[in-house]
Amino acid sequence: MTVGELLDSLSLDLAGPGVPPARAEARDVIAAVLDRQRFWPTANASVGLDAPVVAAIQAAASRLSEGMPFQYAVGQASFRHLTLKVDRRVLIPRPETELIVDIVAGLAPRGGTVADVGTGSGAIALALAAEGPFDRVIATDISADALGVARDNLATLSEARRAVVEFRLGDLLEPLAGVRLGAIVSNPPYISTAEAGDLPALVRDWEPHLALFSGYDGMDAIRAILRGAPALLDGGGVLVLEVDSNRAGLAREMAETDARWRTVALQRDLTGRERFLVARRKES
Repeated sequence: MTVGELLDSLSLDLAGPGVPPARAEARDVIAAVLDRQRFWPTANASVGLDAPVVAAIQAAASRLSEGMPFQYAVGQASFRHLTLKVDRRVLIPRPETELIVDIVAGLAPRGGTVADVGTGSGAIALALAAEGPFDRVIATDISADALGVARDNLATLSEARRAVVEFRLGDLLEPLAGVRLGAIVSNPPYISTAEAGDLPALVRDWEPHLALFSGYDGMDAIRAILRGAPALLDGGGVLVLEVDSNRAGLAREMAETDARWRTVALQRDLTGRERFLVARRKES
C-alpha cells in the first residue's frame, strides 16, 4: 500500500469521505508513527509501505477513533527537541511546560545536581540533561510504571548525556534524602479532587489520576515540596514549580511565609497565565 492509499483509507475510517479534519488527522497519524514531519505523507503519497508498518498505522488510527488522546494513540509526544514515548502510565507532556526548562537552566547554578520531582515520562529531566548545564540530573516518581516509561525515553539522549541521569522511586522529595541540590524542578499534580468533573474527558478518562489530583484543594503536593525543598537545596539554590494559574497566588503566599526562601516570584507562560513559581533558597 502507498502512503496516499493509506491516507485515503484512514480518512474514511476516521470520519467519512470529504471531511478535511479527518484527512488532517489521518495525515498526522501516519507522520507520527513514521516519525516524519507533519506534511511528509502529503508530499510523499507515492511511497510504498510494508505491511507491518501499515498495520501499526492502522492500529494507531483505530485507537484514535475510539476516543484515545492522539499522543497515546500513536505512542509518542514531542517535548522541546525530544520525541518521547508515552502511554497511559504517564501524563502527556504539554507545550506550556516546555518553558520550565529554560527557567531552570537560566536560574540554577551551572554544574552540580538538579532534581525533577514527579518526572512522569521524563520530559523535564531529559530536556535538562540534554540542554542544561548540569553534571547530574535525578528524576523521581512515586509510580514504578511511570519510571519505566522515563527509562525507555533515556534512549532519546546521546550516550554522554544519558550518563548524567539517575532515576529514583518514591513519593515527591523522599528519594532525595541526603542529596545536596542546586535546583529542584517539578510539574506536580495540582488539581482538586472536587474538580474532576470539570476536566475535559480526554484528560479525566485517560490520563493517570495519580499525576493529576492532589487532595481536596489541589495543593497537597505543592505544599509538601515547598516545605521540604529548602532542606535539600544549597544556599542560593532554586525551586521551580509549575502551578495551576488559579492556585498560583496561594502557592506564592505559602512560599513567602517561609523564612527559608530569599526571593519568591511568579512567571507567566506563553499564554500570559501565571504558571511557574520560582523561589530561591537563602544562603544560610
